[in-house]
Amino acid sequence: MRELRHLPSAPKVLPRLKQLLSDTNSAMHEIVALIRLDPGIAARVLQIGNSACFSKGVRCFTVEEAVNRVGYEQVFELVSFAVASQVLVRPLDAYGIEADELWKMSVVGALAAEALAVRTKQDCNVAYTVGLLHCVGMVAIDEWALRHAPGLRLRTVGFPREAVEHERALLGFTQAETGCALLKHWGFPASISEPVRWQYTPRASASQARMASLLLAAKWLRSEVCTPEGAPRPALPDPQQLTLLGLAPAALQAMAATISARLKDVSSLLETNNGPVVDRERFPAQNWEE
Repeated sequence: MRELRHLPSAPKVLPRLKQLLSDTNSAMHEIVALIRLDPGIAARVLQIGNSACFSKGVRCFTVEEAVNRVGYEQVFELVSFAVASQVLVRPLDAYGIEADELWKMSVVGALAAEALAVRTKQDCNVAYTVGLLHCVGMVAIDEWALRHAPGLRLRTVGFPREAVEHERALLGFTQAETGCALLKHWGFPASISEPVRWQYTPRASASQARMASLLLAAKWLRSEVCTPEGAPRPALPDPQQLTLLGLAPAALQAMAATISARLKDVSSLLETNNGPVVDRERFPAQNWEE
């Protein structure tokens, strides 16, 4: 975990974000909206926003707060560094995950977590961050494997257990535990690191069981939306895992179409050269439940 200094940045996001930051007419809310789509840049902005230079003893937990704290010029420098570190943009060979697939898993997880937070009356910003960073442990393990065990391949059985059994057999720990350690090392609060730690067994969490349950539900939505057409669909979560959310499996299943539509909107916005990055008036989070 200590060998991984930064998360990889999504190749789809960086060129568009650089374009926005090079245009003095770009609105800050457009920049914030795009940063929220990239786990690497979002984590870096949050790290800098909470550094001694900017925090003044007060922590920030959302991208919006961090960008306002860091300022336009510092964000520009941050993204310039991210563009220069394209070497980190690569597939996760140990897991057989392509770079675009990792980005998609992270963003869909974030969109699903935010929508579920609206429905279950939890903190939307915390939920979005948890969803965005829920698989950082895979990045850390793959980075370690690249240097020390280049032939390592971890078998996944899909949702909900993914590669847990093989990770434990070969490494003695899971990507969830690694992700939690990494987030703690970077200074993220327990409200974000602990749900990542307990994403496979949310009811075992002493303090963050409800947010961990939300993450499990978000991961099902992520798996449902990201599964290619014609491939076996992921089994719905155990109803007991959803009791803390007051959410029935059928209600969760009904949300998949909304999340899929949001992903299509995000993808199309990343490919356009003009117009706002995300139209928050057209797609406000508060309306996602409907």
